[in-house]
Amino acid sequence: MYTANPKINNQISIWLITMFWVISIMIVVGGLTRLTDSGLSITKWQLFSGFLPPLNQNDWMLYFDLYKQIPEFKLQNYNMTIKEFKVIFWWEWAHRFLGRLIGICFLIPLIYFSFKVKLSNLLNLYLIFFLICFQGFLGWYMVSSGLVDRVDVSHFRLSVHLVIAFLILSLIYWNYLKINIKKIISNKINPIIPFLFLFLIFVQIIIGAFVSGMDAGKIYNSWPFMGNTYFPDDNNFKNLFELNAFSDPSLVQFLHRNLAYAIGTFYIFILYIIYKNKIFDLYKSINLVGFFIILQIILGILTIINGAQIYIASMHQISSIFLVSSSIYFFYLNTEFN
Repeated sequence: MYTANPKINNQISIWLITMFWVISIMIVVGGLTRLTDSGLSITKWQLFSGFLPPLNQNDWMLYFDLYKQIPEFKLQNYNMTIKEFKVIFWWEWAHRFLGRLIGICFLIPLIYFSFKVKLSNLLNLYLIFFLICFQGFLGWYMVSSGLVDRVDVSHFRLSVHLVIAFLILSLIYWNYLKINIKKIISNKINPIIPFLFLFLIFVQIIIGAFVSGMDAGKIYNSWPFMGNTYFPDDNNFKNLFELNAFSDPSLVQFLHRNLAYAIGTFYIFILYIIYKNKIFDLYKSINLVGFFIILQIILGILTIINGAQIYIASMHQISSIFLVSSSIYFFYLNTEFN
């Protein structure tokens, strides 16, 4: 609780859950920006002037001429027309516009609540605002990696950008739960277990960003084997233990698949503990996590089989938002803070 005033707490709660959904939309739009190869369509960082899209044909030609100077156009999209450019431009512009909107919509209420609540009670929310600002810098740092000597952004920078987005989302949801979950659960499991589970999911998000960044979902479009074998036949097993494995599309897809199996197995272990010990208060939350794990695995398989087709791949990412959120909820119930 931030204050003894229930009205203020309710206002903070509404603000936080609104920000949760706006950032969720931002993650989805960011994913679609990547899936449509739109992320490099705006080659300049314009903090204020970029708030407005091109308003006339001269503005459009200016942005298009700047795009023509980067390797993605010269090596990959050299036949692109201005009409085709506008499609990828709008995705990137929407992504950046949402980023600015999130910053404004978080800062203004934060200032308002700073006059209503002791500042020391809001330090965690100021940390979130710092991460939002840092995320804007990371976004440009990611884009800049694709403007010289390559046709895509660095998949390492993409993964950092994505995992920070999920961290911001998780912290906002955690603070929302602090206000709204008042029931104290006495019978819990060791909080290290749900924390490790959540940690594995975040690692999976990182590996998933590697898959997306290298278009690794467009190869080995079969399941459960990668082609005719369990291990990709274009690789050697020993390569899995080298650092450059994270830059090898087939190995990254192999890691992404098998980490999903590991997470599913770990979930079954947690489920067994809860039901064996009849921890009734955790039934609903662990079943919810299970539902989204099954959904996420099914969507992951469909994404692979269909060659990372844009709509299914986007649904796979949307499902990950619900999986992370339900895992945060399950973790929260098992901490000493609720």
